Amino acid sequence: MDTKGALMLNFDNINKLEPKKGRILISEPFLEDEYFKRSVILLCECNEEGAFGFILNNIMKIELSELVEGVEIAGFNMSLGGPVQTSNLYYVHTLAEDIPGSVEVLPGLFVGGDFEILKARIALNEIEADQIRFFLGYSGWSPNQLDEEMLQGSWFVSEVEAQQVMAGKQKKFWNETLVQMGGKFGMISNFPENPQLN
Repeated sequence: MDTKGALMLNFDNINKLEPKKGRILISEPFLEDEYFKRSVILLCECNEEGAFGFILNNIMKIELSELVEGVEIAGFNMSLGGPVQTSNLYYVHTLAEDIPGSVEVLPGLFVGGDFEILKARIALNEIEADQIRFFLGYSGWSPNQLDEEMLQGSWFVSEVEAQQVMAGKQKKFWNETLVQMGGKFGMISNFPENPQLN
């Protein structure tokens, strides 16, 4: 058995939470997928029809103003939300009913809403950069796909608060999230990306 296989055995039964709307997925340390390697994903929906969410810690070096006509204000950074529909713009925010049509994902955090109203409010300097996060594309799972990946040990699941979602923008968010989960997760956060180096 290789080193990765030996380490994977330690992941069995340490995570009791089920994936659901408003929780986060944390990739196991040796997941090699180019999109999901050491990623933290906010689940915005998770039911029998499938699941979707956004990678929180994959910041892109691009401004909102470079993508959306009529938005001239800098400071609104972009994240790559996942490999699906990467030409489309999505957003989560803490603006609640101020953006009509938005849907609550967890207490104090919302997804979507009327984009024209959002653009107008940004143009009037009524929205701060820490109140909204933009994503290109999303992460999606077909029916039963996420369940299968959970059985394979690809993901850990944790609770999250709105302020953590809004702040978790850097690669170290993966490590920090595991440390906050405590116990064996803290040890897992220190695993090298290449198990052969351990």
